[in-house]
Amino acid sequence: MACIPAFLAWGTFGHEHINRASVMALPEPLQLFFYNHVDFVTQESTVPDLRKYTLHDKAENPRHYIDLENFGGIDSLPLTMAGAKAKYDEKFLQQNGILPWYVLDLMEQLTKAFKEKRKTEILFLASDLGHYLGDANMPLHTSANHDGQLTDQKGIHAFWEAQLPEMYGKNYNYHTPDARFIPDLQKEMWHILSYSHKLKDTLLLADKQLKEKIGADNMYKKDAAGVLLKNKFGAPVHTDEYAKQYHDLLKGMVEKQLRNAIEATSSFWYTAWVNAGKPDLSDLDPAPLTQRNKKLLEEEKEMWKKGKLFGVESEREF
Repeated sequence: MACIPAFLAWGTFGHEHINRASVMALPEPLQLFFYNHVDFVTQESTVPDLRKYTLHDKAENPRHYIDLENFGGIDSLPLTMAGAKAKYDEKFLQQNGILPWYVLDLMEQLTKAFKEKRKTEILFLASDLGHYLGDANMPLHTSANHDGQLTDQKGIHAFWEAQLPEMYGKNYNYHTPDARFIPDLQKEMWHILSYSHKLKDTLLLADKQLKEKIGADNMYKKDAAGVLLKNKFGAPVHTDEYAKQYHDLLKGMVEKQLRNAIEATSSFWYTAWVNAGKPDLSDLDPAPLTQRNKKLLEEEKEMWKKGKLFGVESEREF
């Protein structure tokens, strides 16, 4: 049975940086509306994980991943949630995930919210959408071997998506191309998943080879008594040296996937707005708030063009 370990996918650091950078990649006038609520969109990026782990919402679990091997590969996937439910029983989907179909359903809901100019729904749905698109760009969220448990590499999930971004993410470049309109959302969703899935063997092999080189006893931090150190979610903490060598072996993979998640999120948001008819959202916020934020946005955009994000101090997990 597929089960993501009890830690946040991409970590708080990753999800918050993805959503905030996605706001910066939007075009006017959509960008200014989102910037009025950029702190909300940033902080709400982890709410799907809170629903899953804190509220124990059973419906939440399969939304975060898809075990492609158990579906027979990308080509065999139905295009819609209705098609998936017609082809597979509920137990199978609960165990193996519904990530792509849930994203597409969210897009329909977000487009409708834009059309009806329902401000709270727009922000809530957009924040959630950024989370799941972040998950889709995390290779291990596309595989039954989600934590290396099938290859004696348990713990690699949190290491790859949370510890490494926390250690090296401040030096990543968060400036991405501007959001683009996506004419075929289903095709784009399968492309994202296919690309992510192809990376999982590379990241697992790099870990296996480094483990053989350094030795399992030298992978993790230990206290004075020789007991393995673990983070607050019970995940082992890799040594700084192991993390550095592994990060180097990946040749920028973690940063690239974060950037891919930003490009996807901003483009999906933009596409929903375009498909809704590009509604004018300027009357959803007080004019003084928007006017004040215009100057702040320009300052933050200059920072973003240099690859940096303003004011994202994520709670550490390692």
